[in-house]
Amino acid sequence: MPTDIIMPQMGESIVEGTITKWLKKPGDKVQRDEPLFEISTDKVDAEIPSPATGVLNEIKVAEGTTVGVNTVVGTIAADGDGAAPAKAAPAATPAPKAEQKPAASAPPPMPAPAASAAHEPAISEDDEVRSSPLVRKIAREHGVSLSQLQGTGLGGRITKQDIMAFIERGESASAPSRPIPAAPQPASVQAAAPVPSRPAPAPTPAPFPGELVPMSNMRKIIAKHMIESRRTSAHVHCMYEVDFTRIVNLRNKLKGGFEQRHGVRVTFMPFFVRAATIAIQQWPIVNANIEGDNIRYHRQINMGIAVALDWGLIVPVLKNAGDLNFLGLQRGITDLGERARTKKLKPEDVEGSTFTITNPGQFGAVFGLPIINQPNSAIMGVGGIMKQPMVVTDKDGNDSIAIRSIVHLTLGYDHRLIDGAVADQFMAQVKKNLEQWNEDIG
Repeated sequence: MPTDIIMPQMGESIVEGTITKWLKKPGDKVQRDEPLFEISTDKVDAEIPSPATGVLNEIKVAEGTTVGVNTVVGTIAADGDGAAPAKAAPAATPAPKAEQKPAASAPPPMPAPAASAAHEPAISEDDEVRSSPLVRKIAREHGVSLSQLQGTGLGGRITKQDIMAFIERGESASAPSRPIPAAPQPASVQAAAPVPSRPAPAPTPAPFPGELVPMSNMRKIIAKHMIESRRTSAHVHCMYEVDFTRIVNLRNKLKGGFEQRHGVRVTFMPFFVRAATIAIQQWPIVNANIEGDNIRYHRQINMGIAVALDWGLIVPVLKNAGDLNFLGLQRGITDLGERARTKKLKPEDVEGSTFTITNPGQFGAVFGLPIINQPNSAIMGVGGIMKQPMVVTDKDGNDSIAIRSIVHLTLGYDHRLIDGAVADQFMAQVKKNLEQWNEDIG
């Protein structure tokens, strides 16, 4: 009997999801836990793994269609059943009890494990290791034996993140490149040119100038939330210039050893998160929010950290950030960022923030004026880190001009709750925490 593919419930409050992309076509072989299709909900975009190994037999719900949770969206036949694959469902075919919506525009090209690895030749010993065709392809290209890796996926499956992290650590150099033996062929065809494998689907082309395209689900949600935030909060911004030289030098000095010891790269974001959490402990109103005519003071600091994606923006939440040391912050930030970019976030990963940090500086912005992430009352924007001439004063009061690494921090805050004096005192403390950094980063 075919195995049903169902629309999963991505959180208790989620009642429906939109299929944005099928990563396989009817007739394609799939492995259990291999990414099969992508969905978009009002919380997250996510890749949904295959529930079984076999052949994608039928697609019942087309891309762009919104269906309720637990709806059967396709079927998988056991490999060798001999069932003829059904055609993909037409775009206008809705699933039962579902509201039909316009087709969402496909997201820009991103690493799609299933889409770029169709029909890999099953001739390597690495095929015995639980992994996707894309992972095996990457391993062959870099001369890596998958037996060297410890998979972090379901059932020890080696994921793309596992193989890429292994390669980035430079460990592929120690793995001898193994030639892949050619499959035996009849004498009559050995001299013939090899038959090329089916090419991967072409990337979705960019819209033509003047073309009208529907918004993606994520873009609709972003648009709705931005307007609601502007209508809800009395936005005010203040900006501070911070001498970031001490931290830049510290990171440059310790980043190599940090990664070797802990297996994760040290970035600048944990410094900003740590500086903000220390200041919040002194000015807890910045971590509070309005509920009717009341003020909710939160016990924990749940730090929302905005992540820019090729297809939109999402704010995963680092829970209990005030209780984490520097290493814990770095690991948590790295994990959330990777899962956001690979569509592995769960609804609870984007809920419950009490304060938000966004980083327009990574693209070169000097500073930004961010919109508050509701229901938060404040959001801190991090500008680009740039070298500038600056007047510095030594301990004897003598002034001189030096080249320093400067970053501009902006606080957007809800003036209904946070007074200007409080916002300025908070940011002055953040500035001090960064300029006088004296914590061990591990």
